[in-house]
Amino acid sequence: MSKLFPMTFVRLAVAAVSLGAGALAAGEQELRFADAWIRSVPPGMGMTAGFGTIRNDSMGDIVLTAFSSPAFGEVSLHRTDEVDGMSRMRDVPSLKVPAGAAVELAPGGYHLMLMKPLGPLEAGRSVPLRMTAEDGRVFRFDVAVERR
Repeated sequence: MSKLFPMTFVRLAVAAVSLGAGALAAGEQELRFADAWIRSVPPGMGMTAGFGTIRNDSMGDIVLTAFSSPAFGEVSLHRTDEVDGMSRMRDVPSLKVPAGAAVELAPGGYHLMLMKPLGPLEAGRSVPLRMTAEDGRVFRFDVAVERR
């Protein structure tokens, strides 16, 4: 046996362990959407809103740049601010979720605008939602439709 074999084996083993060290266990995600819900609306309503807490459990910041769902024609991020005593809603092109931190989506602040529903939005139903990061990663969630 060559003297190079033991050293090559050790290098490969160290490399394999290093690659797996940062990996997440099956079923885990770097981004979580905790307590997520979509407001139920009667048939014929052209839009609704989604809320919850986006939590970044990774070691780096995640910048979300797109939102989508096969249950809606359009999904975007908005924020409601008070300007000169009036509430104003504006489109937000991206959302930075710092490493180890959370951003709340709640009525009166950041929220998802879900427009052009492609089916009924009855309470008790679950809707698939995707959040895409600027680096191309896609995070998938099932969000409950609730009457609140």
